[in-house]
Amino acid sequence: MHAATRTAIEATWRIESARIVGALARLLGGDLGLAEEFAQDALVAALEHWPRRGVPDNPGAWLMATARNRALDRQRRHRLASGKLAELEADMEATGAVVVPDATDDLDARAGVVDDVLRLVFTACHPVLGEDARVALTLKVVVGLTTHEIARAFLVSEPTIAQRLVRARRTLREAAVPFELPSADALGERLASVLEVLYLIFNEGYSATAGSEWMRPDLAAEALRLGRMLASHAPAEAEVHGLAALMELQAARMPARADAEGRPILLADQDRSRWDRLLIRRGLVALTRAERLAARPGFYQLQAAIAACHVRAPSTRATDWPEIARLYGVLGDLAPSPVIQLNRAVAISMAEGPVAALELIDTIQDQRALGRYPWLPAVRGDLLARLGRHDEARREFLRAADLAGNEREAELMRTRASASAAAALASAADGH
Repeated sequence: MHAATRTAIEATWRIESARIVGALARLLGGDLGLAEEFAQDALVAALEHWPRRGVPDNPGAWLMATARNRALDRQRRHRLASGKLAELEADMEATGAVVVPDATDDLDARAGVVDDVLRLVFTACHPVLGEDARVALTLKVVVGLTTHEIARAFLVSEPTIAQRLVRARRTLREAAVPFELPSADALGERLASVLEVLYLIFNEGYSATAGSEWMRPDLAAEALRLGRMLASHAPAEAEVHGLAALMELQAARMPARADAEGRPILLADQDRSRWDRLLIRRGLVALTRAERLAARPGFYQLQAAIAACHVRAPSTRATDWPEIARLYGVLGDLAPSPVIQLNRAVAISMAEGPVAALELIDTIQDQRALGRYPWLPAVRGDLLARLGRHDEARREFLRAADLAGNEREAELMRTRASASAAAALASAADGH
């Protein structure tokens, strides 16, 4: 297959798969598994036909029409009564789910597509599923990742992910989860699950937990896209805007977080001129909306406020570190976590110096949640280096490298360990 054709197929699938699965799931009574099967059939057909016949003028519409036809063929094979078959076809035509290859978009069709994708998000993130299942199903049916890609992103075997997906679909079917947007009354409890999954997906894109890539921009972009759609659907929900603001502001910094070879660049060393100003403006607007809607700041809004402190500052030195430390304190009261306390310690180190931060870290370093967390020794190493205790810093950086699951992260920690070793030798040579 020609490389350009394969690229076109992959790009079209990544963009259109959620729309296709969502439309079919709605029309098939919420049977997500069957909708995925028909969509996959359309993808296989594209792989068979496009290399020979060329990429269609409207590839997304081609996939949608093919998936719809495969669905009808399956119903025929199961000998549906002619009346029910006609009813299914009429429903598809009436709701705009059937898109012929030369169809043109209009505002009503676009609104229907958004609703279908959001229905898909709320179904995949239903609280009846565990967190791991929600994340895997969202990545599969909404983001369009393969089982291999999901397994690679979370350092889990493909059979494990495949089983997780099978169980998730079965659970949704057995629980008779409706394929619909929740009512206003039910939105609150369902929304928390959706926000949690989007947050996890974005974080995996922003700082990959494993593999050879420091970031996964594709995951971050998908989470950001879904967050924007959700904000349009739930404009009165403060935390929706809070998460959207957080993702916009964090994504703005991604162009400066790695060098040309993909090596990590920490915040203090980033070229802030490379930060995306459009995303910063969008993020600050979303944060303002969240602040206006909330009686008190929520989990995502507080993190967005911290991110706003960073993007508003012209340099690391000029950053309002006391305010960041205060915000982490409020966040820790709202959602107690040793990781939040560790981040607060970093802010305190910048506002008050490394000694105060080390004292705080000493009170939390034995907590189980930090036992395998590489950034605990990394932060301690940085503080010790600032205090001139370079040999101790070297040991902490090496420990951080051993704990890191991401290859780029481990490489960064080993580089910092080498720098600390050199500083220790230089200090000894100077008689200190």
